[in-house]
Amino acid sequence: MASTQQPSITLIGGGLVGALLAQQLARRGFPVDVYEKRPDPRRAGFLGGRSINLALAERGLQALRTAGLADEVLARAVMMRGRMVHTRDGRSGLQRYGVDDSEVIWSVSRGALNMLLLDAAEAAGVRFHFGQSLVDADFDAQRVRLADEQGTERSIEAKVLIGADGAGSALRAAMHAYRPLGERIEPLGHAYKELEIPPAGQLPASLLGDSGGHDQFALEPHALHIWPRGGYMCIALPNTEGSFTVTLFLPAQGAHPSFSTVPDAQAAETFFRDDFPDLLPLIPDFAQDYASHPVGTLSTLYLERWHIDGRALLIGDAAHAIVPFHGQGMNCGFEDTVALAALLAEAPNDIADAFAEFQRVRQPNANAIAAMALENYIEMRDSVADPHYLAKRELGVLLAERAPEHFMARYRMVTFTHLPYAYAYDRGRAQDQLLQQLLRGATDPRSVDLDSAITALKATLPPLPSLRHG
Repeated sequence: MASTQQPSITLIGGGLVGALLAQQLARRGFPVDVYEKRPDPRRAGFLGGRSINLALAERGLQALRTAGLADEVLARAVMMRGRMVHTRDGRSGLQRYGVDDSEVIWSVSRGALNMLLLDAAEAAGVRFHFGQSLVDADFDAQRVRLADEQGTERSIEAKVLIGADGAGSALRAAMHAYRPLGERIEPLGHAYKELEIPPAGQLPASLLGDSGGHDQFALEPHALHIWPRGGYMCIALPNTEGSFTVTLFLPAQGAHPSFSTVPDAQAAETFFRDDFPDLLPLIPDFAQDYASHPVGTLSTLYLERWHIDGRALLIGDAAHAIVPFHGQGMNCGFEDTVALAALLAEAPNDIADAFAEFQRVRQPNANAIAAMALENYIEMRDSVADPHYLAKRELGVLLAERAPEHFMARYRMVTFTHLPYAYAYDRGRAQDQLLQQLLRGATDPRSVDLDSAITALKATLPPLPSLRHG
């Protein structure tokens, strides 16, 4: 049994990471109070403003297994086997993520997942306080000021503070004002806008000929769809009820196409007719969607310090927000919760050491996935249609089949194993250099002597760690 003397924890933010962390801490005997600025989504309805579906991969799944929630989440998710790449001339082809259906990712609803996690945390004994915004924190007095939806303020004791309040973290701002955190925010220079493909039943039958009639879905449901166009792209993720969430990624400013040159729905419709002619007819409410959905910004957050001794700590996007192009933001945050809950359970009376160790272990991995997410944007919008990239990918598949103990594609390491992100990043770079050398600029992997390639691989790189899947 957990010690009854474990300190009370005040958690700011009841989103995905905050709710999962709260549940795991409560299960270990910590008294946990969560203060969330939004109303309770189970009563008020989920308030959007963020992508309505997310990609759940092995790291996030493992965290949910630890919390006893994986099966319940998967029952509400849609499997995605790979990237369905759509060319300008209307052709499409699937690029698998893994070797078979044991290596897939899952499209999950942000709102439904958040509500499930809130229920689980409450069942574990967590106390939630909704409609409560953090105004300020006094780290010397170990108190915080909160304001309700009417603006009425109150002060509460908060000896151990954890901020899971996202990229715009109010706790991070308070910590930074008290003791600078070495904050650096790098804007991507690209932005996004969300649109929607409705379920197939809401579309004319004439549009569904190429979809193969996938039940209620207008497109192949078990894939993440990409329309790569070089410096920009659209993607679409399936939702359980048959719709797809479509996201357009464009430069924010500059020459056409950018959001500055596509300022309204009329201009956007002309742009889509030229660049995404097979996608536009699947979005019957295009003009309304484009006009009503805001342009979202994309940035990477780096901090030198994630905590103030044992008084306050940042976790998830509040500490290391990344761009969404590897589908790992939520997965990384969920992995954070497992690491932090374990460290606090091991040393409940030495919070400062637990916070310091959490940063030491997780920060190199957060930096690595931030870098890989930026690289994956280029891969998704450009490389997936590039012959040299496809040749490297095909050669990598051959090496993984013949020498699986020495070669695993970086994407598979990130998405389907628990190998540290930092290891996957370094190993991936070394493997890519080897593939470049083996191909010598060729675009046909069959031009490479596979036996010699495997000899070179084993001479160049040590075997992979034994830890693979969960």
